[in-house]
Order: sequence, then C-alpha cells, then structure tokens
Amino acid sequence: MINTQDVIFFPESDPDENPWVHGKPAEEVIDVVEYNPEWVATWQQLSFSIKEALGNIALNIEHVGSTAVPGLAAKPIIDIDLIVEDPTQEEKYVPALERLGYDLTVREPSFYQHRCFRLANPRTNLHIFGPDCPEHIRHIWFRDWLRKHPEDCERYMAAKITAKDNVNQVMDYNKKKEQIVHEIYQRIFQSRGLL
Repeated sequence: MINTQDVIFFPESDPDENPWVHGKPAEEVIDVVEYNPEWVATWQQLSFSIKEALGNIALNIEHVGSTAVPGLAAKPIIDIDLIVEDPTQEEKYVPALERLGYDLTVREPSFYQHRCFRLANPRTNLHIFGPDCPEHIRHIWFRDWLRKHPEDCERYMAAKITAKDNVNQVMDYNKKKEQIVHEIYQRIFQSRGLL
C-alpha cells in the first residue's frame, strides 16, 4: 500500500555508502538532444526483452525519464523502472539481465534498495525498485505531469539545456536542475491534495 507522505519526502542516500559496484564512472560529456520519436520503439523492444527474460519476476516495467515525454529534449539514454518483489534478492534477476547485456553499476541499500543497470547499446539505465516504492511513484507522476503540462515541460527543458553546460558527471547535471524539478514536484503534490 502506498503511503503518500513517503512520496512527498525526498530522502538522501547514506553519504558514507559507496553505491558504485565497479567504482565511480568516468567523466563524460552530458549531451541533451532534441526529442527522438524512435525512443518509443526502442523502449518497447527493451521492455519486451526484459519481460521475456524475467517472466513473472518483473512485476511492472515503465518507461520513465525525459525520453518518455513526447517533445522533451533529453540525454539520449532510455530510463526504465523495473519493479521486482525484493531488490535485495539479486539472484532472481541479475543473471537474466546480465545475459541481455545489462551491467549492474549501482547498489544503494539506503535508498529504497535501489539497483541500477546500464546497457551500452542502446544506452539504457534500468532502475530496480520494490513494490510501491516512493521513488518509482515520483518517476511516474513526474512523467505523466510533463506529458499533460506543456508549460512545465518547457521550463524543464530549458533547465536541462542550461544544466548540461560545464558538467561532466550526471550527478552534477542533476544538481543544477534540482530547483526546477522540486518546483514541478510541488505543483504535482498540490494538484493531488498532498500539500
């Protein structure tokens, strides 16, 4: 059961926790490109292959992030949320995902037991959460809000384009657009009567 108060609270990861499975990723140019309608077909292919590989282990799979919002400029990386019964039971899903080419890169016990896999081609971030995870719910609400509110979609796109300048770590890019993200979440929460 979803606790809406948990959804409006943004916890921080444990600062003493090292989430990187293979060490901190190398610096890279943060690229934000125009919306590409082919992202939908790419997502559909990825979703199908994950469902085929995991069967009923995959409780839900959603296209999230900017590539899931028509018309929104984005980093050309497909973001997917995969819900499993218990993310800590890695033996139930890691081998199957590795056979598809996914690489486990992040393990965050202090942040909803989040796991993240990367796929090199097509570039994909696959986020693993448990049922009713507040972070997954926020991802869905944010995506759906941007799909229905073009004015916030435009604001977010402008923030993304500005944020990519002079950064070479995705965490720095995310930090630079944090204010507009929180402003949009405030409107989402208010619209749902949570604030």
